[in-house]
Amino acid sequence: MPLHALASPGVPLGLASAALFGASTPLAKLLLGEVDPWLLAGLLYLGSGVGLGIVHLGRRSLGIEPPEAPLRRADLPWLAAVILAGGVVGPVLLMLGLSVTPASSAALLLNVEGLATMGIAWVVFREHTDRRIVLGALLILAGAVLLSWQGAAEGVGWGALAILGACLAWGADNNLTRKLSAADPVQIAMLKGLVAGAVNLGLALWQGAALPSVGPLFGGALVGFFGYGVSLVLFVLALRHLGTARTGAYFSTAPFIGAVLALVLFGEPVTLRLVAAAVLMGVGLWLHLIEHHVHEHAHEEMAHEHAHVHDEHHRHAHGPGDPPGEPHVHVHRHAPMVHRHPHYPDLHHRHTHDA
Repeated sequence: MPLHALASPGVPLGLASAALFGASTPLAKLLLGEVDPWLLAGLLYLGSGVGLGIVHLGRRSLGIEPPEAPLRRADLPWLAAVILAGGVVGPVLLMLGLSVTPASSAALLLNVEGLATMGIAWVVFREHTDRRIVLGALLILAGAVLLSWQGAAEGVGWGALAILGACLAWGADNNLTRKLSAADPVQIAMLKGLVAGAVNLGLALWQGAALPSVGPLFGGALVGFFGYGVSLVLFVLALRHLGTARTGAYFSTAPFIGAVLALVLFGEPVTLRLVAAAVLMGVGLWLHLIEHHVHEHAHEEMAHEHAHVHDEHHRHAHGPGDPPGEPHVHVHRHAPMVHRHPHYPDLHHRHTHDA
């Protein structure tokens, strides 16, 4: 059976995002002996914000900015909600939960983020899915849970509830980010990193954490730039093409990627559990890759702004003030249209479906 999803650029973008974020976990663990955990969380976010800020200014000064829609005034409430949920509430709840929850239970509970992301997308935002996609997502999550399970049964206390709250906040963050996915992903990730990093760093210093030496400081910033900043840029780009639930499913492979890297960094043995998790995730990814969603669907009239070329969904006329060349960015209007072709819940296919 052909791998239909490989035709979408969202798949490699989502997997690359997961790879960078998954790798950041064992790399950050190397720094925990020298850096306070809460302070490290601030450094990771701040490193992503500062690094992407350098990229943003560098592109502008060199005149090599890609065509991307800037954030507009109407986007600011969504951006504030993203920063609050994913950059402030989530990390604070996680730190509170980790202070009283065993590491084995915490690692297991953190996998709820993927389930929360997909659940909110399906239930709240009515993003379309089918049995094959749901089964694939559950297999990917099962692999992540299997990797984290340590056989402990400490019960559920308020610390576990705090971690579950953090996962819910990040699930909401991922879904809210979809509202911004037409805008410049570097600008989105930069602002989130700068604000969230400053808040978490300030809270850590207020709690009495001490700044580390230059080596760990630079290391935390570098890990944050790639594992949080570049990863989020790729995640936003994947959202454009795949929608939240499918991007969240691909992103759920991050624990497996982190576990494989940990084998190299910490000399951990290859276990039956790791192999079983790889099989579960592999089958789950395969179910997503063979998705072939085709039906006649209607596009309602809409106006928005994003980078585009003149394909079958963009047949609008241009005025004298619109930019030349392709791809380009300007506010454009879509006329009502009914047609049939393979598609995903991307920027232009968020229509409802019959049961």
